[in-house]
Amino acid sequence: MVGIASSAIVVAFDATIVSTSLPQVVAALGGMDLYAWAGTGYFLASAITILIFGRLGDLYGRKPLMLISMVLVVLGSVLGGLSQSMEQLIAFRVLQGLGGGMMIATTFAAPADLFPDPRRRVRWLLLISLTFATASGLGPVLGGWITQSLGWRSAFFVTPVAALIGIVTTWRYFPWIKPMRDAKLRLDWLGSLLLTLAVGAPLAGLELLTGLGESTYRLWGIALIVVGVGAAALLVPVERRAQTPIFPLRVLRTSESQLINLAGLLSGAVMFILIFYIPLLLQDVFGYSPSHAGLLMTPLVAGTSVGSIINGRLFPRQNEPGRLMVFGSGLLALGCVFTLTFSASSPGWWILFTMSLCGMGLGFLLPNFTLFMQMLAEQRDVGVASALVQTTRALGSAFGTAIVGIAVARISITVGVKAGLVCCIVMSLVIGWVCSRIHMKNFSKT
Repeated sequence: MVGIASSAIVVAFDATIVSTSLPQVVAALGGMDLYAWAGTGYFLASAITILIFGRLGDLYGRKPLMLISMVLVVLGSVLGGLSQSMEQLIAFRVLQGLGGGMMIATTFAAPADLFPDPRRRVRWLLLISLTFATASGLGPVLGGWITQSLGWRSAFFVTPVAALIGIVTTWRYFPWIKPMRDAKLRLDWLGSLLLTLAVGAPLAGLELLTGLGESTYRLWGIALIVVGVGAAALLVPVERRAQTPIFPLRVLRTSESQLINLAGLLSGAVMFILIFYIPLLLQDVFGYSPSHAGLLMTPLVAGTSVGSIINGRLFPRQNEPGRLMVFGSGLLALGCVFTLTFSASSPGWWILFTMSLCGMGLGFLLPNFTLFMQMLAEQRDVGVASALVQTTRALGSAFGTAIVGIAVARISITVGVKAGLVCCIVMSLVIGWVCSRIHMKNFSKT
């Protein structure tokens, strides 16, 4: 569990530590129109790899994938810190995203290997959620402080240090549990290709279609969206016929699993719109320093830790634990409403309080999505079921950061971010409605 927790720290730092550094990166390298790609590229690469490697972990074991993913993250982070242009930075963020996707797929599924009993697993999943949330909260603070003290390039060298700790602990302590499988197993290459296109092509197409003005890019954007839709249509019959499908459709056979993933999609969008664009608003519009902006962002994910702890204590006592998610979505919506009041004269305590509300709301949502999907899945599909909800969250993150980034680049920072916050309010309310329709009995009550 130390190795798994270290992986959670790495993936959290990987996704968030540069968020408060990006305004300084753009100022140094230029390319404000590419600002969104620094986030979108990472989440796009993550979304493509999470499901595939979640399934490969089910088939071949998770330890090798955990180690390879951390090596990729280290390489991408170091190269990102050496970037000489925004295009290079985006390319290396994509490499980080590939490693991050592998890491997410294995980290959140690994406790199911060690603790098959859900009643024991829920306590350990809480540890992972707390570790992830705490590291995500520290990420913007560390990024802002290091950027202000040592320059933006230094922020990219924090993740490799955490990854080295994770590599050592995972190599030394985490067991390589090899699943029982058919010796004549054939990897589903066609399904993997179609899944990659179905997830990645529409996201890249959306960015090209609406983020760049040239007609050539718009045509490429339309073509990618069409390719993605076509791949998704072909994926279903291909996976039904595959001997060992890369994406077994049975993980989505219940309405509860479908609703959980829809809620995860929207939650990812809300969470990372807040993480990526509140610092931009605070620094470029209100004039805060990177370290001050990072400090004000801390309660967003620190509050997630508090919400997760309260959720973990209340969960065993609930006959209908889905109610906790409805409550969390209400807190999240209220916090997003309060973000619209931010101005250059807003007192620091108000920003801290608002970010705490948003974080606590997420704390009642994110751990339950993973736990519920694992409860619904068969043991042989735990990895891909866990990876699916992480994929939908990554997809939401990519869509959210892309859409708001387009508005920021084409209109203005103030209008773009404010429009994104209004969307966050609407999405939070939709999350509450979706969660109210998820009816699951608590396993500890049966």
